[in-house]
Amino acid sequence: MTSRHPLVELTLARVRLFYREPGVIFWTFGFPILITLALGIAFRNRPPEPVTAAIVSGPGASEVQAALSRARDVKVRVLGAREARLALRTGKVAIVVTPGATRVYELDPTRPESRLARAIVDDVLQRAEGRKDIRGVSDHHLTEPGARYVDFLVPGLIGLNIMSSGMWGIGYVIAETRTKKLLKRMRATPMRGSHYLLSFMLSRVAFLLLELPVLLVFAAAVFSVKVHGSLGLLVAFATLGALAFAGLGVLVASRARNTQTVTGLINLVMMPMFIGSGVFFSYENFPDAILPVLRLLPLTALNDGLRAITNEGAGLVAILPQIGVLAFFATASFVVGLKIFRWK
Repeated sequence: MTSRHPLVELTLARVRLFYREPGVIFWTFGFPILITLALGIAFRNRPPEPVTAAIVSGPGASEVQAALSRARDVKVRVLGAREARLALRTGKVAIVVTPGATRVYELDPTRPESRLARAIVDDVLQRAEGRKDIRGVSDHHLTEPGARYVDFLVPGLIGLNIMSSGMWGIGYVIAETRTKKLLKRMRATPMRGSHYLLSFMLSRVAFLLLELPVLLVFAAAVFSVKVHGSLGLLVAFATLGALAFAGLGVLVASRARNTQTVTGLINLVMMPMFIGSGVFFSYENFPDAILPVLRLLPLTALNDGLRAITNEGAGLVAILPQIGVLAFFATASFVVGLKIFRWK
């Protein structure tokens, strides 16, 4: 019987350890599905929530209340001046209206819902007092697949899952193995160190080839999320992303002496990307000065490429910058991690 290559045996061993742990299977398959379901339901297509406004009681309050009450997209109540401002500070209302010869709007301009409420409330009241628009307009609501929030969300969740699986599934396991002094024993065998670490990366790719279809089928069946680009390109790009974060997992765990240390390092690496790489909202909301830095983060590149392929039908040329970022992290992190790796 012909013996298999040591790298193949090591990779198969990593895969066997994976499916023997029910908890790992849940976090790999179950958790992404549950969070996609929860957020997809929370941000499903539905009529917009009415803006909330408080009217300061006094002369003219009843007229303002009557005008705003006729608008379906405004929820209004009359309060005393102190209670109205307290409701604004605590977020119970988005705007406070004080009637008078000069109507006063009180709002927090840093809150998008307050700016929206100001525009809607003022428009309703101005129209009630006889204002007419010079030019007619019409609205076109984008609700088809590809333009919804859930279409933005699903690729971001896939990217987040790839990052989390690579960092925790590799970085934490390596540190735990070192703590149990198993790395030292493994190093005493004829095995190459590069083969051992590559087996982690290849097993991560094997898991991705199982995870990705499950997530895509679930998103398509439940939320009608479609892949507008090449499915083969999507799988290949996601595989490159998995290699990049597997390499980062190896690098983070290369010197960590225990699981407490590697936990802190993993969180240190992941937290900036969790916040700034556009998982749940666009990173374009950040100041322009830091956008070039955010685009160089591997999760940003992964999310941008996944969304471009899934929602825009982008081809290979369009995502070359993202491929370059991920290829750099996949190669550099593994090479550096292997060079400085602590086996004891």
